[in-house]
Amino acid sequence: MRLDQYLAAALAPEYSRSQVSRMIKAGLVTINSETPRASAGLHPGDRIEIAAPPQAALVEAPTVAPPIEVLYDDAELIVVNKTAGMTVHQAPGHPDSTLVDALLACFPGLAQMVEPDGVMRPGIVHRLDKDTSGVLVVARTPYARTALSKQFKDRTVSKLYVAIVCGVIGRDDITIARALGRHPTERKKMSVKSRNPREAVSHVTVLHRFEDSTLVGVRPETGRTHQIRVHLASIGHGCAGDTLYGSGKVSGASQMERQALHAYALEVDQPRTGERLRFQALLADDMAAFLADRGMDAASAVIERWIAQTVGESSD
Repeated sequence: MRLDQYLAAALAPEYSRSQVSRMIKAGLVTINSETPRASAGLHPGDRIEIAAPPQAALVEAPTVAPPIEVLYDDAELIVVNKTAGMTVHQAPGHPDSTLVDALLACFPGLAQMVEPDGVMRPGIVHRLDKDTSGVLVVARTPYARTALSKQFKDRTVSKLYVAIVCGVIGRDDITIARALGRHPTERKKMSVKSRNPREAVSHVTVLHRFEDSTLVGVRPETGRTHQIRVHLASIGHGCAGDTLYGSGKVSGASQMERQALHAYALEVDQPRTGERLRFQALLADDMAAFLADRGMDAASAVIERWIAQTVGESSD
């Protein structure tokens, strides 16, 4: 048997095969004191040892971190309401304080969740764009990380977004099935005209129409980068405030300095018990103010009805 296959079976479900591969690539695994390749064959009597990630990678919780609203936490997972303008984790071009910094300040034990190759993304199993607000779930243990990652891969997670888009959408319900990939010339953008697209499906429901804009609910089946923003722009109704994909202007939207997109509700299975858990975060202040200026409560019954109806349909 190959080394990576053996370790993936031996360490499951605490570690996934991709994590095992990173352990091997990082040189943390030895066979008989020698550093092997993932494809190395095993023989009776071989001694396999796995070292811990370098101590330098096990960072301490930051002394200064942005505040974060924790919606729920238990022994396996943490659910937060991410604010707009906060990057999930550090990346080139995003050196500011991140969601990971905020999480480490609240839950120092997450520092032990460093990836096997030393990358510091403790418990991150999915992401929201920097300027998208709303519900995000984080794994608190290696077991939960593997279990939640599988739920996202198998598309059993229910994600419901609310957006304010430019223009008035005529149809009440639209399914956008347009494959996405990297834009052919602009590398920071995604596009439905990519040379290497991947399947992407979003279901859009009109919740309320204004004079020059529309409040919509979006249920993405897939989780591609910038999927909702690109899909909405592809039908001529980009998110208000979206400078990257926006398709027009909305009066009174100047208070929104980011795309008007909010992850309103999320449903996952508790990794250990299998209990179905639903979490919600009311609209961020800027989107709420936009609706209030038009006489609509941010906790509008129309949003709650759509959430209840959509969750019911997806569970049938």
